Amino acid sequence: MAKLEASYLGLKLKNPVLVSSSGLTDSVEKIRKLEELGAGGVVLKSLFEEQIQYEAGNLLKHSDYPEAADYIRNYTMNHSLDEYLTLIESAKKAVRIPVIASVNCISASKWISFSREMESAGADALEVNVFILPTDPNQAGSGYEQVYYDLVTQLKEILSIPVAIKLGNQFSNILHLIKQLYNRRADGVVLFNRFYAPDINITGLKLTSSEVFSSPTDIRQTLRWVGIVSGKIDGLDIAASTGIHDSHAIIKQILAGASAVQVCSTLYKNGIEQLPELVSGVEEWMDEHNYRKIEDFRGILSYKNISDPLTYERSQFMKYFSGYH
Repeated sequence: MAKLEASYLGLKLKNPVLVSSSGLTDSVEKIRKLEELGAGGVVLKSLFEEQIQYEAGNLLKHSDYPEAADYIRNYTMNHSLDEYLTLIESAKKAVRIPVIASVNCISASKWISFSREMESAGADALEVNVFILPTDPNQAGSGYEQVYYDLVTQLKEILSIPVAIKLGNQFSNILHLIKQLYNRRADGVVLFNRFYAPDINITGLKLTSSEVFSSPTDIRQTLRWVGIVSGKIDGLDIAASTGIHDSHAIIKQILAGASAVQVCSTLYKNGIEQLPELVSGVEEWMDEHNYRKIEDFRGILSYKNISDPLTYERSQFMKYFSGYH
């Protein structure tokens, strides 16, 4: 019988299926249920820098005392952090699976000191979700990337727990970026984040939100880069995220080289009761193909392990659409 134990960021997982940062992981009760249903670990709902700033701004609007601005900002920040630390502490007492803290930030300033408190609260690892929208036409891309480098450097100087960086896919050379993060001792990367994106309501003539959840076809971009990164940067753990909706998608990502996978949208769409099905599907496939453990097949179809690695690089539908006019 197949054994599904996996290792991610140095953490021992009973299986490689993590529930990603979301409303599914924002309370002890939910986390306990996810463990019962078979999750290998959880990434807590993120502490959002933008949300904290927004809430502080709303409070400031109703304050008649400008000199109270710093107090209000610090109060809002500390209150949010205290609640988050309580969640970490309570979750660690309630479950045996790894509990990974998560911060969603747009700068490298405040999160350094916060992260140390998360470690002290018992977090097994820290996932840092960084996204800075490059809206300044006078700023070179390297300037935005430097925020990532500075953040990892500072975090690794003060933390003992592993650090993973959750990335978007919009970089001019994502492989170079990831290699630089690895050189600064990042323990892993999560590929890829699914960001808020605007849409336009042409009836009401206003901006709205686009589809929140991923679809199964979104796996294509993630799969390409998991395969390339795992094949070119040895020693870096990769968690695959976005577009993973069934056990087949989980298997594909591990074949490409992922150490773990993160699921979210499919659990919102189908209910968290889908978790046992996701896990058992991997186990059944392993038994069918005579794989005894995850490491027996992890990465065997990565960039460096296939006979034609250019398959990962190909961008045009030369074969399939050449006959269409």
